[in-house]
Amino acid sequence: MLVRVDFNVPLENGEVADDTRIRAALPTLELLLERGASEAVLASHLGRPKGEDPSLSLEPVRRRLRQLLDDTRLRLLENLRFNPGETANDVGFARDLADDCDLYVNDAFGAAHRAHASTEAVAHLLPAYAGLLLERELEELGGLLETPARPFVAVLGGAKVEDKIGVVESLAARADTLLVGGKMAEELRQRVGENGNHSQIVLPTDVVVAAAFEADAEAKVVSSEGVPDGWLGLDIGPQTRTAFAERIADARTVFWNGPMGVFEWPRFAEGTKAVAVAVAGADAHTVVGGGDSVRAVEELGVADRIDWISTGGGAALELLEGKELPGVAAIPQD
Repeated sequence: MLVRVDFNVPLENGEVADDTRIRAALPTLELLLERGASEAVLASHLGRPKGEDPSLSLEPVRRRLRQLLDDTRLRLLENLRFNPGETANDVGFARDLADDCDLYVNDAFGAAHRAHASTEAVAHLLPAYAGLLLERELEELGGLLETPARPFVAVLGGAKVEDKIGVVESLAARADTLLVGGKMAEELRQRVGENGNHSQIVLPTDVVVAAAFEADAEAKVVSSEGVPDGWLGLDIGPQTRTAFAERIADARTVFWNGPMGVFEWPRFAEGTKAVAVAVAGADAHTVVGGGDSVRAVEELGVADRIDWISTGGGAALELLEGKELPGVAAIPQD
């Protein structure tokens, strides 16, 4: 069988730096092997190579997978994106992937928003099924749209403003409270002002600003309405941290995606840490997605107190925006 997995993991010095996505695929792989699969051909992309790029080979992933689940019936193909037919959703490349396979399992939620050969075209060539991880992701994230326990508090941050405007609008219509930090808050402050009252959207009242975009730049806390000319907002301030934590504490459902500031630099990481601790401590059903948000709960040692940590970044946001995911739509629903 052909199994589309999401092994798009970070590498450092030729080794897997974070194996979260590999471990997330293990339940599906173990189930297939237990059910008697003679061979499971695993397919994944890694990064965005321009042709065959040795630095983006899946060999380090193959080594890590062997450490986690050593079974000769598992065969991991090389990086799918080394072949231009993958991103072109080429049927010919899909046929090559499907060759000698009896069925197809898609367990790569993180790539489900891409109409690529391994996620969309191949699903029309073989009997297609969703893996356990893909099913759980759809259940957890779909539940946020359909039947969240209330109050439902969503927390959004990050710097990619345009990528999240659609999900901001979707969650603003569904959540009881939408807490927004990071660079996104700066643009939303203007948009909310132009478009009238959006009482469910809560923006920072104070921010940590710096004179330059540098890890050790001069920094101070100011009102969000009083950022000095030329200074940059790089984190939410202490007043906002407390206010956001109080809203999260009152929630019955919490979704968090995106840091509250430049989380990579310790001086501007306190807002993200405060949200991570609040989400982990909430008496609520909690869902966290997005690289920096996941990294925050893991580094603080509170990941085991989150009900669901999503493996999908862009896929999760598109699902919450209400968009159809090609990799999911291609799988028969019956």
